[in-house]
Amino acid sequence: MNIAVIGCGYWGKNHVRVLDELGHLYGVCDKDFSDKKELVNKYVMGKTAPDGRRGTCTYKNMLEDPKVDAVVIATPTDMHYRIAMDALEAGKHVLVEKPMAMCTAEVEDLMAVAEENERVLMVGHLLDYHPAVVSLKEYIKHGHLGEIQYIYSNRLNIGRIRKSEDVLSSFAPHDIALILGIIGETPNNVDVEESSYMTTGVSDITMMHLEFPGGVKGHIFVSWLHPVKEQKLVVIGDRGMAVFDDSTEDKVRIYTHRIEWIGSDDVANIKKAEYKRLPGASVSEEPLKNELAHFIECCQSGANPKTGGQEAWDVLNVMEMARRQDPIQYELKKMTMKIDKEMSGFVEGEVVSMPSPLLDLEEEAPRNTLWHQAGIFVHESCYIDEDVEIGEGTKVWHFSHIQKGAKIGENCTIGQNVNIGPGVVIGNNVKIQNNVSVYEGVYICNDVFLGPSCVFTNVRKPGDFGKGKDCFSDTWVARGAVIGANATIVCGVTIGEDAFVGAGSVVTKDVKARAITFGNPSKQRGYR
Repeated sequence: MNIAVIGCGYWGKNHVRVLDELGHLYGVCDKDFSDKKELVNKYVMGKTAPDGRRGTCTYKNMLEDPKVDAVVIATPTDMHYRIAMDALEAGKHVLVEKPMAMCTAEVEDLMAVAEENERVLMVGHLLDYHPAVVSLKEYIKHGHLGEIQYIYSNRLNIGRIRKSEDVLSSFAPHDIALILGIIGETPNNVDVEESSYMTTGVSDITMMHLEFPGGVKGHIFVSWLHPVKEQKLVVIGDRGMAVFDDSTEDKVRIYTHRIEWIGSDDVANIKKAEYKRLPGASVSEEPLKNELAHFIECCQSGANPKTGGQEAWDVLNVMEMARRQDPIQYELKKMTMKIDKEMSGFVEGEVVSMPSPLLDLEEEAPRNTLWHQAGIFVHESCYIDEDVEIGEGTKVWHFSHIQKGAKIGENCTIGQNVNIGPGVVIGNNVKIQNNVSVYEGVYICNDVFLGPSCVFTNVRKPGDFGKGKDCFSDTWVARGAVIGANATIVCGVTIGEDAFVGAGSVVTKDVKARAITFGNPSKQRGYR
């Protein structure tokens, strides 16, 4: 079986080395080989793959070469989806490094094409192939730790600091995949705190808190500004505790400390026990070799990989929940406008809520008078449906329609011919220019500017009729973002805080905080 590696940088070179050891390296593809001469000379030039020549190749030749059975993609994350899609459509099996794509919608597309073409699609969740982790999961599965109560993971190091990808995307997928695999549930709540020190808008330190339906709670702490390397997982059960530490020879240590309450004592009696090594956890097999061997086996047998598209989707789903769980957005998802001021307030102050004043023709008062009495201006040509909430100081101008259940904050300006869809939530101090429709599933935070005739979509596959809201994807516009005139925002993306989207742009993927982006499709051009 012949496998080509696309991307031979920091991690891709390890795929090249291991595939060579396994006897399945066919060729390598990279945008620039000038700094990879040593790699090419050692693993590529002068050697021959089992079923043909071996060497460097262009991207186009790699896709068209019938002798390439599969590809391993180890490029920057924002290139994963396009390359994986090209490879699947060309009939290749695909292994993509984590995270598989930029969002869950992209993973869904890849899964559909892989199934249609009967190709293997696998994600590189490396820890699932670590012998110590495999042993630990089996130990937990058999109930030796009892009922899991709490779990946390630290992934800390110094270096590999990037401008194009933050530490959450770079480090956390390993730990998310590991915790999801142990708990066996999807969290119902994810909260995250991020800090940026090296590059504005790109987090260097992240603390993620997860709450699971069964009551288990977990934390993931990742940082690339840590003085020493630390990769540790701690699992607390009601019958025992486990520590996975890849830097130690034992790898997994099991503790069976006993905690007892005696009489009415205020302090528990703790009886510490010596740790014991978990059998099989100290095996020195290389996880990457196990991962690639599993990929090869699945390609040859047609079996489903242990870390397939669904596992990749699950991890990205948690990351998307984390991205949207700052205090403002958390309240937005709960669909409420009444939030405490100490939470950085989506709405600071009271919200006026009343049904639309549907007046008889004989009534003397002009349309929308009740809103005016509440300190809100609504032009008489507008239509306000029932159960709408509008904050004090907001103005709604000519021919606009606010649909049922919409919530609009204080001191907003809603221009002419604007449509606010049912259940839409809009923050404070938002300015929406003329001819804009904000559809259901679009969430607008404080201080956002929406230029005239900008467009939001809310359906992933517009031509796939009949599925209705099943095809909806949420779109988030964070505090202080600016969207220029006639821009189109494809559903499922997040526009970061203080980001700037140029006029006429077509935004197809997330925009980072304070990023300047424009074009079709839009590309980041710098930072504000």
